[in-house]
Amino acid sequence: MNDLLNIEHLSTHFKTEEGTIKAVDDISLHVRKGETVCIVGESGCGKSITAMSIMGLIEGPAGKVAGGSIHFDGRDLTKLNRHELRHLRGNEIAMIFQEPMSSLNPVITIGEQIVEPLRVHLNLSRRDAHTRAIELIEQVGISRPEQIFRSYPHELSGGMLQRIMIAIAISCNPKLLIADEPTTALDVTIQAQILDLLRRFKEDSDMSILLITHDLGVVAEMADYVIVMYSGKIVEEGEVTQLFANPKHPYTQGLLRSKPVINQRQDELYSIPGQVPNPLELQPSCYFHDRCEHCMAVCRIEEPNLKKVGEQQKAACWLYEEAKVYA
Repeated sequence: MNDLLNIEHLSTHFKTEEGTIKAVDDISLHVRKGETVCIVGESGCGKSITAMSIMGLIEGPAGKVAGGSIHFDGRDLTKLNRHELRHLRGNEIAMIFQEPMSSLNPVITIGEQIVEPLRVHLNLSRRDAHTRAIELIEQVGISRPEQIFRSYPHELSGGMLQRIMIAIAISCNPKLLIADEPTTALDVTIQAQILDLLRRFKEDSDMSILLITHDLGVVAEMADYVIVMYSGKIVEEGEVTQLFANPKHPYTQGLLRSKPVINQRQDELYSIPGQVPNPLELQPSCYFHDRCEHCMAVCRIEEPNLKKVGEQQKAACWLYEEAKVYA
């Protein structure tokens, strides 16, 4: 399979009064055609900023893509102008945002919000766009499509709104779908339905998915390949079955230990000790060293490289680097 999305050494920074925050710090990843790649990590690790950087939604003067390249289907997205990006967004690359209620316009009907990308990107007439919108509402499993078409966002439940977001995202048959926490705040039954929808649309259209989540259950169910982020960096990546069976980085091991196990009684759920470091106070080091039970002297003063530690697995950890001795 060929790479549809190829990101090399991407850095996205934000200027604040206290200093510069490196929200995404020199990461590289790729998504192949027809593949589902999951980015996983705690809140604030840079998952959503990576997605927004791909979509060209980082706006100055406070935020900017400070370095690297984002190649999509042979084009470097960092070199495109606003008009070119607008043509790409919603057409070849679509995104499902975390909060459907805040992502949809509250004063425009559901139907008009589905119709807009159909008319802009596919040049459909209003009648044809209306017909297609009704089909899309039915496709995502919502009954009474004509009534929903005329409804406003506040009249729909969270699960229905998330389905509408999916309908808008797939309306133009994108090559890449970015789903940012698509099941957040939904109950378990609705979560399963949303994931089934995404899986079905991927299989029907050979679409690639970049799925952002902190839910390891979702990762196990959906992913072909997994990327683990911490404090703006990739600390581990690998094929999903290998990574779950034999996690290499202590942070990945901690995440998996934090997940409850069915039919296994636990007096207390495990949690990774300590806190995520302040992004304004980061120094050259392994950023996880203060929370790691394997911390060595080198971890506190030098950053490990992301290197191959298995057949289809990489980790950035001094446990797998050549031994270095520091006083």
